[in-house]
Order: sequence, then structure tokens, then C-alpha cells
Amino acid sequence: MGLLSRKATCNTHGQDSSYFLGWQEYEKNPYNEVNNPNGIIQMGLAENQLCLDLLEPWLMKNPDALGLKRDGISIFKELALFQDYNGFPAFKRALADFMGEIRGNKVSFDPNHVVLTAGATSANETLMFCLADQGDAFLLPTPYYPGFDRDLRWRTGVEIVPIHCTSSNGFKVTLPAIEQAYRQAQKRKLRVKGVLITNPSNPLGTTMARDELDLLINFIEDRQIHLISDEIYSGTVFTSPSFVSVMEVLKDRNLDQTQVWERVHIVYSLSKDLGLPGFRVGAIYSNDPVVVSAATKMSSFGLVSSQTQYLLSAMLLDKKFTKEYMSENHKRLQKQQKDLVSGLEKAGIRCLDSNAGLFCWVDMRHLLKSNTFEAEMELWQKIIYHVKINISPGSSCHCIEPGWFRVCFANMSESTLKLAIQRLKSFVSSIGMKSQSHQELKSLRRKARNNWVFRLSLQSFYDREQDTTTKVSFSYRPHFMSLSNIAATLDAAA
Repeated sequence: MGLLSRKATCNTHGQDSSYFLGWQEYEKNPYNEVNNPNGIIQMGLAENQLCLDLLEPWLMKNPDALGLKRDGISIFKELALFQDYNGFPAFKRALADFMGEIRGNKVSFDPNHVVLTAGATSANETLMFCLADQGDAFLLPTPYYPGFDRDLRWRTGVEIVPIHCTSSNGFKVTLPAIEQAYRQAQKRKLRVKGVLITNPSNPLGTTMARDELDLLINFIEDRQIHLISDEIYSGTVFTSPSFVSVMEVLKDRNLDQTQVWERVHIVYSLSKDLGLPGFRVGAIYSNDPVVVSAATKMSSFGLVSSQTQYLLSAMLLDKKFTKEYMSENHKRLQKQQKDLVSGLEKAGIRCLDSNAGLFCWVDMRHLLKSNTFEAEMELWQKIIYHVKINISPGSSCHCIEPGWFRVCFANMSESTLKLAIQRLKSFVSSIGMKSQSHQELKSLRRKARNNWVFRLSLQSFYDREQDTTTKVSFSYRPHFMSLSNIAATLDAAA
């Protein structure tokens, strides 16, 4: 082991989190409708598979894009050879336009400020390298995406200080919570370099309100620190309220061309909105030219392939297709989410009101044996090993209230979702039956104990009366029932 680096042998990757452990259990026994119907259903993966049937026909109708041709002529050699890590200008323009369209064209994006990365994971880590040094800190509202413990910290050495949000206000960010986190960082002698948010939220599935964004902008302006807005779910908002980008708020407040304008950065990806996580296409958007320059240099460690850029350029430039795709995607997400929420409600399980994302934030606090994280883990293990469903415990998302879980719904068919709901419903019913049986057993034991005490009391009373009646007239005795008759009456009543 002495021949290896500290990084290779350290245990700070986060792979031992229940979030990742659930995946491992699923991979050992994955559900398959035909080959393994009793396997584990994966509801811990935020993947959008609902519209893949729309993407494949587009590929068939655009053979040049798929076959790496331009006007019917092969450009294989051009794409196969070395490319500048700045990325294809055509693809960056197409991506910037697509980002603006998702936001209703209320804000535009300059392709020269776009840095391409191999997914949002790489984008977030690259920003950490650009904005902070080892030992510096970023504040993150809880609950937050469990992968951030890996993405932001593992290789950079940057610390995460949680902004603790609670269910009392729907887990919204408040100024007291932000200030408390900032003070906590100071107590730990950490230099706070910024705040990172996910909007729409992972795992809550909610969009941030404008007043929350205003609060955050005021805070970073006052403290002279950065704000990273991870907006990879910006195209998954399927019902009101609509999505508001932090860039839109900056523009409305006339903060462009100011210092705060240069300290706000956006992370984006096509993994969620287009359902293409395997293509590894992410992006950083920053108004700070120094950050853009540094991030571009760092992107050489995680490039997007030339072939992928060429293919997706053609797809994103097909405005008719992207518009129809996003519309249908919203409809399918909304239906799938509604089916999950209504199904869980019938099982007696409530969800946080949500309007975006590929998951619901599910309240199972009433199923805990006690209000502890130990009880949460016990419930989670039952759901994985007995119910055969993988979901993510709230503790893996650093939620401070035991009993919340992230449950994904977009990575499966409608029939698989129905089966998952039925499994959960049966599980909750079994808990209710066990609880009822336990209460009935306690009641019977209490009744039996009371009857026994009553019988002993009657026996004692009768014995005393026997002593008394020997001294008085026999005519008093018929007023007392025999012990055998009393016992029979009590047994019939029980």
C-alpha cells in the first residue's frame, strides 16, 4: 500500500454511501419482466427513459448525422482525427440556443462563454478547481444530490458545509439557514468560496422561487463569493410554477456587467432533458473570462467526442424536432409522476409537492419504528431486500429529518411503475396488519390479565364472605354467583 498515493487509498469518494450501495444491490439482482420478475426494481436512478422512442426515429430519418456524413459525403476522417478542446463552434452555438429555448428565450447564452465537459459531473468538479483551493468550502442546501460528496470533494479537497433546510416550509432556502451554515464554516476555519444549488432541485423535484434566488444573489453579493446553479433539470419542468434561471433574475435586476454577474456560473447537461447520460455531454456557462479560460484548459481531461458533438449539433438544430420532443417529454413526465404520487397516496404514503425532475421526495416517516436515522436505515434495508425496490434514503442526501426518501419514476415503463407501487402498497399493508395484530394481542393480554385479577379478587372476596356467612343467616348466600359461573360469564364476554 505504501507504493500507492493517499488518494488511491483514502475512503472519501463516497462510494460507501447508501445511495451507491443500493445500486450495488440492484446490480446483483436486477428486475426483468420476463427473465427475473422477482428482482429488485431500480428506483434510485435519475434517468429519463420515457422518450427514447422519439430519439431513435429521428436518427433513422437523419442518416447523415448518424453515419458521420455531410451532404451525403463521409467526414469520418475529419471527425476521427484530433480536435481542439475548445469544442465544435457549431455544437456550442446549438447548445447555447437550446439552453435559451428551455428558458423561454427570456435569457440568451453566448456560445463563447460555454465550456464543454464530459457530463455535469465533470462540469461541477472543474468549477471547484477553478473557484476554490483545497480546504476551502462551498455551502449546499440540504437535501442535496448524494453524488456531490464525490463530484465536489474527492479530488479537489474542497469541503461541503450544509445549509440545513426542513420540511416545515417545504425545504426552501432561508436566510437564517444560510447564515448559520456560513458561521459553521467560520467555526471550522474554512474559507467560504461560494454557494452551490440545484435548480430544479435534486432530490426534491421542485423549482426554486424567485425570492429564494434573490436571497441567494443578495447573500453572495454581500459576502463577495460565487454562486453555482446546477440547472441540468431545467428542461424537466412539467407543471407550474415555471422554471426561473438565476441568469434571468440577474438580468431582471440589471446586474449584468457587474462583479456579481461574473461570480454566477451555470452547469448544464443533456443527460436529463434529452435522456442521453451515456453520451457524456455537459457544459459550464460563466460570464467570467478567466473562469472560461481556465475551465477550457481543464476540459482537456474530459472531452466530448467529435462524433457526439457532430451528431447532437444536427439534432439540436432541428428546431421542429426539439420543440415537439420537449413538449411530449413534459407530458410523459407529468403523467408518470402523477401515477407515482397517486399510487403512493393510496398506500398511505405522501410526497412533497413537486413540478420537475425525474423523482419524488417521499415521506415515509410514519413507517419508522423511531424518529432516528437507524430506523430509516432499517426501513430502507427492508424495502431493498424484502420489497425488492431500490430507493435513496434521505440520510444519503444529508436530510436532517429521518424518514424521507428519493424515489425515481422516469427510468421505467408504466407497467414496472405499477408493479413497484403494488409492492410498496403490500408492504405498507403488512406493516399495518402487524401493528394491528400487535395492538390486538396487547389488548387481549390486558383483558386476560384484568380477568385474572378480577377472578382473584372475587375469590378473595368470596372467601371473606364465607367466613362472614357462617355467622349470619344462610339466606344471604344465594346473592353470590358460584366461581364456576363467574368464570364462564367472563370467558363468554372475552
